[in-house]
Amino acid sequence: MNVLVLVGSLRTGSLNRRLADAALAHLASGDEATIFDGLAELPHYSPDLDVTPLPPAAARLRAAVEAAGAVLVVTPEYNGSLPSAVKNAIDWASRPRGEAVLAGKPAAVLAASGAPRAARWAREDAVRILRVAGAEVAPDTVGVGTALDAFAGGRLSDTALDEAVARLVGRLTEQADATRAA
Repeated sequence: MNVLVLVGSLRTGSLNRRLADAALAHLASGDEATIFDGLAELPHYSPDLDVTPLPPAAARLRAAVEAAGAVLVVTPEYNGSLPSAVKNAIDWASRPRGEAVLAGKPAAVLAASGAPRAARWAREDAVRILRVAGAEVAPDTVGVGTALDAFAGGRLSDTALDEAVARLVGRLTEQADATRAA
């Protein structure tokens, strides 16, 4: 099973990329992950662009979502919400209505932030937007607050937090396996 990861921070070496890597370390043997690296190339969603042929980055995103068994969104919080790159990717994956590759797809949300609130508003917004887009979103999220010091050797240094991430990843892959079996 393949988990598609959308990392909302476009910055090289971001805390959220480190969180994505820490989460993916908890995938079961045989499961794989693909981190979509084209968020910066996606044009802003517009129905005028949502025609054949699709913009190349949008076509790659839709193909990646369709091929994935689950989607993991890992997002920072910018100005009290998720970054536009994540929202734009969800918009592209939620169209066209009735044929969206995101519809029914198991999804989960993680977030890291330098602030102590652990990107709470971004996580809440991501869950709401994914649900509206038709994804089957895990109701719980995991946030890493004061994240500048949260990682040691690629893993989360807080054992309880690392275990929470592991549980969320486990539930996501179980949900994806159940969806595939149905």
